[in-house]
Amino acid sequence: MQIRGFGRLGRISALTLGGGGLGGVWGSTDRAEAVSTVHAALDAGITMLDVAPSYGGDFESERVVGEALRQRPAPDVQITSKVQVHDVPPGGDFAGLIDRSLAGSLERLGRDHLDLLLLHTQMLPRDGSATAGGTIHWDSYRDAVVPHFERLRDAGTIRAWGITAVGHPAPVLDALRTDPRPDAAQIIVNPLDMNGDMWIYPDAPSTNDELVRAASAAAIPVLAIRAVAAGSLTDTLDRDLPATHPAAADYARAAPFRKLAADRGESAASLAHRYALAVPGVASVILGVKNRTELAECLEAEARGPLPADEVAELLALRA
Repeated sequence: MQIRGFGRLGRISALTLGGGGLGGVWGSTDRAEAVSTVHAALDAGITMLDVAPSYGGDFESERVVGEALRQRPAPDVQITSKVQVHDVPPGGDFAGLIDRSLAGSLERLGRDHLDLLLLHTQMLPRDGSATAGGTIHWDSYRDAVVPHFERLRDAGTIRAWGITAVGHPAPVLDALRTDPRPDAAQIIVNPLDMNGDMWIYPDAPSTNDELVRAASAAAIPVLAIRAVAAGSLTDTLDRDLPATHPAAADYARAAPFRKLAADRGESAASLAHRYALAVPGVASVILGVKNRTELAECLEAEARGPLPADEVAELLALRA
């Protein structure tokens, strides 16, 4: 497993095991298989686990990781979790909400600190030109969330903080360029730049490539998310979705990508992960796997290495 620099947190594996699959977000699994997948990831050299309270019912992804680490302690593995802080509709006690969410995560994980705490809330544009439920205003982010994250880091309750860099692109870019800056950013990275159901601003252009460049310019490590676009860039969607669902629509659009992968004798998921591993600025690619079979496919892709520049260019041409 390749090891890459990760800023304040030192060095981490090129692959991170994500909690969405472990929590059943990307199709069904069970607790025993999810726990075994955590163990297999650690055995393969993965050094970071990325979970969230919202991944699965009853905090399932955090419970899976907590159980896996109680069975087989791994004190050196780094753990990322998240907090959702909304002020649309209006909210109030941001610090209290963050503290309560963090305390619950630590209890479920069996840890006394998090290595990385991420704001898991989409940002609204600063000029008020758009609004949506479950989002946060720039002023609330800068004046309430960031200072409290900094206090938690100074106290040692978290070692670093960051953002899930989705939402309206303008404030996300501002967050990456304005001090104090995040210690890390999760950004959508996939060959067809598919945002799927994470994109709630249809009138704003996608700027994921620009976000990665901005993070790199600010020396903010990038955790690549949605490498297979919620399953759209795999050989077969592994869950039943209506044709109008964003992931199903993206899967249909991705037919030329799957053909290119098949022509090369490689699975679509493998090709997508190797693309993400090749993007400059990406420190680690977060896997959405839910079982050991899917994990093995990603491990094989990482072992083959990032795509060379000419093959990256060939994939980018599919966006036209």
